[in-house]
Amino acid sequence: MCLSSNYSSPGSYTRPHALVVVQVAACGLCGTDLHILQGGFAPGLPIVPGHEFAGTVVAYGPGVTDLAIGDRVAVDPSLYCNACHYCRIGRNNLCERYAAIGVTAPGAAAEFAVAPAANCVRLPDHVRVEDAALIEPLSCAVRGYDVLRAQLASSVLIYGSGTMGLMMLELAKRTGAVAVDMVDINPARLTAARTLGCTHAVGSPDEIDRPRGWDLVIDATGSERAIQDAIGRVGRGGTYLQFGVADHAARATIEPYRIYHQEITITGSMAVLHSYERAAELFAAGALDPDVFISDRLPLTDYAAAMDRFRAGRGRKILVTP
Repeated sequence: MCLSSNYSSPGSYTRPHALVVVQVAACGLCGTDLHILQGGFAPGLPIVPGHEFAGTVVAYGPGVTDLAIGDRVAVDPSLYCNACHYCRIGRNNLCERYAAIGVTAPGAAAEFAVAPAANCVRLPDHVRVEDAALIEPLSCAVRGYDVLRAQLASSVLIYGSGTMGLMMLELAKRTGAVAVDMVDINPARLTAARTLGCTHAVGSPDEIDRPRGWDLVIDATGSERAIQDAIGRVGRGGTYLQFGVADHAARATIEPYRIYHQEITITGSMAVLHSYERAAELFAAGALDPDVFISDRLPLTDYAAAMDRFRAGRGRKILVTP
């Protein structure tokens, strides 16, 4: 089957791609999907959501040489222009014409999705394709750790023990953290954090005896209240990472003298940057246990119910399967 070589993302740009059609095996739900439904991301609705996905190549167009029908792939949803200032300096995730499958272009909450062949990572035989939707959020976590430049024996505090917080926990352990503490106001979510071997799983950092604060503090909630508390928990010379997606209207107060005097770094991590392939390799090496991370697998026809479950904060990673 042959495809057109023009892949257009609404409100963005059109450029040639070597395209494939992927029969979706599973698509993960994410906070970004919720923001789209609530009108927080341009261009917003109408759009087919779904940017965390994997499946099987069932068709390809001109110029595709490295993939064949039947290949099982995970798909990086990023659609960079590769022409703007930020793309030219290697900061593609800050692309001035930002676009992504499931955000500005039709996504994978569907039976089939179209993607550039260059965005597809072939899966090894031992990886279940229906689990590989976890690679995209893992690639965001890998990007977060690229920004952090975590050092051995760091103490880490993570706000939020949902999917992303738990992924940051697993990466913290792999990067040699001496302690990884998890905070969540939902006690049910802390159960998974304990299963994965965090140092403490608590409802408030006040329950942990660390008077000097933490070397690395990560917000994986996007909650204004959590963010405000988290910034105050960073120890001298430490780093705060804004990893969770906050509302545009969210605000937090900082103390500039403390930032200066204690040499505190405040930084952010946005989506994926040169991290998808590495995330796929980590996943194939067993960095995540899909049976722990995936709490629900619902049919695509139950997408609305799946989103309601996600919105209510029940479970961990929720997948829809066509």
